[in-house]
Amino acid sequence: MKGRQASVARTTKETKIDICINIDGSGKSDISTGIPFFDHMLTAFCVHGFFDLELKVKGDLEVDYHHTIEDTGLVLGQAFSNALEKKKQIVRFGDSCVPMDEALSRVTVDLSNRPYLVYNFPSDLKVKGSFDIDLAREFFQSFCVQGAFNLHINTQYGINEHHVLESIFKALGRSLHMATRVNKNINKTLSTKGTL
Repeated sequence: MKGRQASVARTTKETKIDICINIDGSGKSDISTGIPFFDHMLTAFCVHGFFDLELKVKGDLEVDYHHTIEDTGLVLGQAFSNALEKKKQIVRFGDSCVPMDEALSRVTVDLSNRPYLVYNFPSDLKVKGSFDIDLAREFFQSFCVQGAFNLHINTQYGINEHHVLESIFKALGRSLHMATRVNKNINKTLSTKGTL
């Protein structure tokens, strides 16, 4: 099967985003959002999901990181959904549990066309870096809404925000890789309704 690919460009007064994704890639990425830590997390997502991703973002970082992170989630979700087309013959469900030093996160997805985010994050997390960890939730929310999938993120424990977020992004890549695999035993879509 040739790669399931999509390209999306979106320009607003707050951000300009160009993206190209290949669901059936090898984990290669060329990512520039202007936020180095966010680039690092998206790279981990690609490597562990085997997604090829080209992403260029110019945002109003002088205001804050919010617009750039949220809009990246929106455009990535749209591209992801476009690359999957009608989600024919995909496994649909994916689940992965990933440790990162003292942190452990589990991410479960259902490519159901029913967007919903469940986000359980340690309330006592020690924040040491400059990245606002609350913005990660905004990214996951916009990604699953535009990608049209159920996304359950459950961090069981962790004390370092870098380790917690990295375990989440890696687990997200792995679970989406699992959910997007093609199974020829599936007739059209994996649903008792006959459609997603």
